[in-house]
Amino acid sequence: MSSTKTYILAGSGSAIAKASADMLQAQGHKVIQISRSIPENNLQFQVEKYEMGNFPKIEEKVNGLVYFPGTINLKSFGQLTMQDFQQDFSIHVLGAIAFVKSYINMVEKDGKSSIVFISSVAGSVGMPFHSSVSVSKAALEGLTKSLAAEFAPSIRVNAIAPSLVNTPLGERFVNTPEKLSAIEKRNPMRKVGDPADIANMINFLLSEQSSWITGQILGVDGGMNNIKL
Repeated sequence: MSSTKTYILAGSGSAIAKASADMLQAQGHKVIQISRSIPENNLQFQVEKYEMGNFPKIEEKVNGLVYFPGTINLKSFGQLTMQDFQQDFSIHVLGAIAFVKSYINMVEKDGKSSIVFISSVAGSVGMPFHSSVSVSKAALEGLTKSLAAEFAPSIRVNAIAPSLVNTPLGERFVNTPEKLSAIEKRNPMRKVGDPADIANMINFLLSEQSSWITGQILGVDGGMNNIKL
């Protein structure tokens, strides 16, 4: 078993983050969790917004950062306001930047540390009603590649781009048998993702098993990004 490591997760109240934390803790790792939820233990911190100056001060060295906060703000372009675009960009991109800036000096520069962002299939595939999400996720993917270049070879930086995952955030899209069936039919694997599908990839990217992977946008999406049936 690998040695115990320490990771910071932002947006730890999400279903995918919880699955990731459980997986890492089961392996004996220390997980420091930051979210807008009320803390349940001394390794959890509450923030009002994911902005510079809001993140708690953490004095210890860490081996990885994962940024989970996101939105699924699906509206027609005409219905989306400038405030919608600004809010989504603030959460997806500026929040990620503030998170990394807050802790980059605490990340071990040993070539084994890793930063993981959560993008979306909408970052690279054009889909109707996704313009605000697409703008934000495309920017996040650009940030991923730029930081991967800047931090190499000391710290690896990658992003995971899921399709729809069955979480509370996406529940409204699969909350009836008809909606679920329609979503499944559009996916090459004929299924909606599970939080564990994404948590498994996060675990891999944080681990030394992915030591030669950086600057990548990894689709965990049932083939949505590359397959047309």
